[in-house]
Amino acid sequence: MTQSTEKAVTESKVAAAPVPMTPFQEFWHYFKRNKGAVIGLVYVTVMILIAIFANVLAPHGPAEQFRDSLLHPPVWQEGGSWQFLLGTDDVGRDIMARLMYGARLSLLVGCLVVVLSLVMGVVLGLIAGYFGGLIDNIIMRIVDIMLALPSLLLALVLVAIFGPSIVNASLALTFVALPHYVRLTRGAVLVEVHRDYVTASRVAGASPMRQMFINILPNCLAPLIVQASLGFSNAILDMAALGFLGMGAQPPTPEWGTMLSDVLQFAQSAWWVVTFPGVAILLTVLAFNLMGDGLRDALDPKLKQ
Repeated sequence: MTQSTEKAVTESKVAAAPVPMTPFQEFWHYFKRNKGAVIGLVYVTVMILIAIFANVLAPHGPAEQFRDSLLHPPVWQEGGSWQFLLGTDDVGRDIMARLMYGARLSLLVGCLVVVLSLVMGVVLGLIAGYFGGLIDNIIMRIVDIMLALPSLLLALVLVAIFGPSIVNASLALTFVALPHYVRLTRGAVLVEVHRDYVTASRVAGASPMRQMFINILPNCLAPLIVQASLGFSNAILDMAALGFLGMGAQPPTPEWGTMLSDVLQFAQSAWWVVTFPGVAILLTVLAFNLMGDGLRDALDPKLKQ
């Protein structure tokens, strides 16, 4: 084989070699294979846009009342009007506008609950898993006690103690969601803490803070991200439950659970006042759960083929 032929063969092999994917390209490659996760991502993106631009998209104000249009049916039903596409409630407020503003509140509360519980859970889980011993026992026994109590009942007790409001309900849900992140982080840290790179870093003189937050934490993020996406849906569902029971957002605040509670007595005579908030809660929680399944498929190495 001549030198030019060998050179041509080498160049063809180099050209045929697959180009390595970036981390984001690899993530999207596995994530998009789950069609339900992609649909959930699209739905969540649309809801976020609606929540951000509710002031522009909503046809009316969330508390604006039209006294001559009480319990007005949706536009496609007999007696409906294009002025109120999804109808009005018992005091003449536009349901579509309140759903849009309610999306803003529900997503904001879900984000707040997930961020606070995730940050505190990661810190406590890192401390428990890295140091072990008495500190680990104290933290985990407290977590076991919290997990032994029904989550919604515990949230109700906390809100009843501090008073019903959207802020107190958010803090109560944060406290309820905290144990799951602590246990998940601790379990991941126990797997990583005895690996060679941690031992080598310890021998090199790395401080415990650097070990926990720089060396160990990045390798524990995959299950935490999946849990956070699923926790987002739980936070929205629990906030709607607290609002339905009168322990969350107080009227006339446009929150999906509160919207259901306010008009429950009209469920048979005006189906739309309970159907549309319920469907909004259902679809949003389902979208986050589907997206969480896709994140698990994309971030868990065991599920990659």
